Amino acid sequence: MADNYLEKKMEEYRSRSTTPQRQSSAATLNRLLLLNRSHRGYDQHRVVTVEELRRIVSVNTRIPSARNQQCLRYRLVTREEAHLVLPHIKLGGALPELHLPTEGTEPQAFIIVCSTIEENKWVDMDLGISAQSMLLKATEMGLGGICIGAFNAQAITEAFSLPHSPLLIIAIGKGAEQIQLTEISAEESHSYYRKEGIHYVPKVKLDDLVIS
Repeated sequence: MADNYLEKKMEEYRSRSTTPQRQSSAATLNRLLLLNRSHRGYDQHRVVTVEELRRIVSVNTRIPSARNQQCLRYRLVTREEAHLVLPHIKLGGALPELHLPTEGTEPQAFIIVCSTIEENKWVDMDLGISAQSMLLKATEMGLGGICIGAFNAQAITEAFSLPHSPLLIIAIGKGAEQIQLTEISAEESHSYYRKEGIHYVPKVKLDDLVIS
């Protein structure tokens, strides 16, 4: 009986010691997901270093890759070279009247994502996984960012003498905007908007995402 009693107590102890860790991990992921918003304006006083960009890109050594092809490559751009990127990107496509980013809030660090092979659905799969993972890492580091799909690929390629054409540009910095999620139904407009200085991002509610 003594053996059974001790065994039960050990099981209870193990359960108590592991459960908080699982809850903490879940809370951390939820927090990162909520904080990981697309910033279109940045604090110019917060300088992003090349070491920080390398930390962000380092997640790609641990994430999944379709067919394990690992074809993505990354060009790191800090403040000294930001002027080579800024004229060739567009932000805030749904709010053209605001001419984002506003003067003095331009991003000053970027990650240019290229592929060593021709773009296909597998490359695009890797691109999505990579971009989201890097932005979550940036958020964990107290930074923010945005995926930029509207850019002049030829100009960027020439400016940095890239061996491969860029697929995506990710801006990285300290966000200087107030962003708030708002729940919508699947039939409502998905376009983001701004009101009284707050950037609202509509997100379709869970019940409309799940196919019944």
